[in-house]
Amino acid sequence: MLILTLPALCGKTTMIALDTNILARFYVDDPTDPEAERQRQIAHRLLTEPSRLFVPLTVLLELEWVLRAFYNFPTADFIRVVKHLLGLPNVSVEEWARVNDALVLYMRGLDFADALHLTASSHCTEFMSFDDRRFARRARRLGTMPAVVVPTK
Repeated sequence: MLILTLPALCGKTTMIALDTNILARFYVDDPTDPEAERQRQIAHRLLTEPSRLFVPLTVLLELEWVLRAFYNFPTADFIRVVKHLLGLPNVSVEEWARVNDALVLYMRGLDFADALHLTASSHCTEFMSFDDRRFARRARRLGTMPAVVVPTK
């Protein structure tokens, strides 16, 4: 039997963790999917009831990918979704301050995943990546800290 240790955030209080598909159903009206309406009602109930909810950082990362790649959400719409989620009184987002900082970099042109990588590495002096064109150059243009460096040796 596998027993997972809950983070201190959950403590002894009842808390429900949400998956990406619950959040996607809450924020996206998809008339082409036959399950969408039923699931959207359930997602709405989950997010608007007084239950304490937890959104893992990995779920947000996947949500950005789903909304961008599958539903063609522009950057500004994803930012609105996350800001709304961060503002819900019954929702705890893992490392919400880091997410909020990453949204600023995302809005300024970095990929959301790269922005999260950088905000997690703020205690470092450099962030090494072979992704010169889409990450290092953009980060250099934005003057991010840590600096993104492409190793050559």
